[in-house]
Amino acid sequence: MRRAALEAGTRIMEIYNAKDFEVRVKSDQSPVTAADEAADALIRASLSEAFPGTLIVTEEESESHVERAENFLIVDPLDGTKEFIRRRGDFTVNIAWVEGGLPVRGVVYAPARGRLFYTRASGQSVEESGPLDPSSPGEIAPIMVASPDNSALRVVASKSHRDAATDDYIARYDVKTLVSAGSSLKFCLVATGEADLYPRLGRTMEWDTAAGHAVLAGAGGQVIRFDDHSPLIYGKPGYANPFFIACAPGAALR
Repeated sequence: MRRAALEAGTRIMEIYNAKDFEVRVKSDQSPVTAADEAADALIRASLSEAFPGTLIVTEEESESHVERAENFLIVDPLDGTKEFIRRRGDFTVNIAWVEGGLPVRGVVYAPARGRLFYTRASGQSVEESGPLDPSSPGEIAPIMVASPDNSALRVVASKSHRDAATDDYIARYDVKTLVSAGSSLKFCLVATGEADLYPRLGRTMEWDTAAGHAVLAGAGGQVIRFDDHSPLIYGKPGYANPFFIACAPGAALR
């Protein structure tokens, strides 16, 4: 999973650094680029070889969205396509392994930021530094959520999808800092202790969140439904998510 994410990131950056690239609109009105498609093909080929017979649900393959399995891989080859198109750098490659409804292993790679996060076999999440060589892991450091100060919370919210409902919800808290970030990097900022709370009151799909969810869980954090604060689970019909909150334990949720 790590190797596939890094190789996809290399291909994405080749297209990102080109003079121009084509942008098309899918049937759901979301944008797609050659980078999405190239990364998807690369990741699917790599995972199919490594995990033969395993269901791979990926954003760019609509046929996979009607398939079901108790345990499966789920992929967003380029999360944050709008950030990619605007050349703002906050986009990621997301690959996760879901087991019994929970994402237990995840890789989040932000190639333009040079940041790589993943969960190890022990369940502990780490950030890798160094050359990020696909064939040779570099130095890793365990990551852990912070202990929130509820009188001075650090909140991260979507850069491209933030709306009035999200702002109204954030206004219920005593906020010290509010940072806008794109893609699944928001989960990782909570996982590393750089933020305490990430609320999402908007449409997302499981491939948007599974890898970041796994990384956050492996750092001691949680992702819960907005409506009843129960755990966010995976393998839902259509792979659509409800509104949710990602946070460090100790955040006094409203």
